[in-house]
Amino acid sequence: MEKVIVISAHPDDETLGVGGTLFRHKANGDETNWLIVTNVSEENGFTKKRVLTRQKEISIVSKLYSFKKVVKLDYPTMKLDGSHLNELINKISKLFEEIKPEVIYVLNRSDAHSDHRIVFEAIMSSSKSFRHSYIKKILMYECISETEFAPIIPENVFMPNYFVDITGYFKKKIEAMKIFKSELGEHPFPRSIKNIEALATFRGAIAGVKYAEAFQLLKFIDK
Repeated sequence: MEKVIVISAHPDDETLGVGGTLFRHKANGDETNWLIVTNVSEENGFTKKRVLTRQKEISIVSKLYSFKKVVKLDYPTMKLDGSHLNELINKISKLFEEIKPEVIYVLNRSDAHSDHRIVFEAIMSSSKSFRHSYIKKILMYECISETEFAPIIPENVFMPNYFVDITGYFKKKIEAMKIFKSELGEHPFPRSIKNIEALATFRGAIAGVKYAEAFQLLKFIDK
């Protein structure tokens, strides 16, 4: 059994990028955990209805994935910046000490959304091997509507080198994504069912399977 944690800047990141893989972990009997860094609130301009709906979505999705632990840090969405880094690093490090994850799924470092980039920096600073010797693998995931809109310059390009066959779990991934119905739209809107399937099909073609999720392997320690 592996101990796994997936990091989301916003609820739905985990499903877009790692949904099928999380269901595969569940089928394998692995322990999965979910860290959500930001949240919506009335103080930040969201309606009470939207705030309540979002918490309900998180609860339903959590049960669908059977996460052992779900942690919400409740930073204001779309407002993360460098001033939050030190505090974030401390909170994440403490969480890692508690969970002791062996596998970490983290957002792509160059996504168009600034929240994603700040979260990536915090995770990498919180996962140094000399402080967290239990971490064996760190995988960076792509998030449709953010990864592909990052500037196409060499240092920013997402370069997948690790593929997971999610053919048997793709329908469950879509089921989970439909819970976040306010985040979905119709093609050509990037976060559409059609485009989520298209990306899984494309990644599957690279891996020689029907559907796959792609990752960039950042660290692998064979112990």
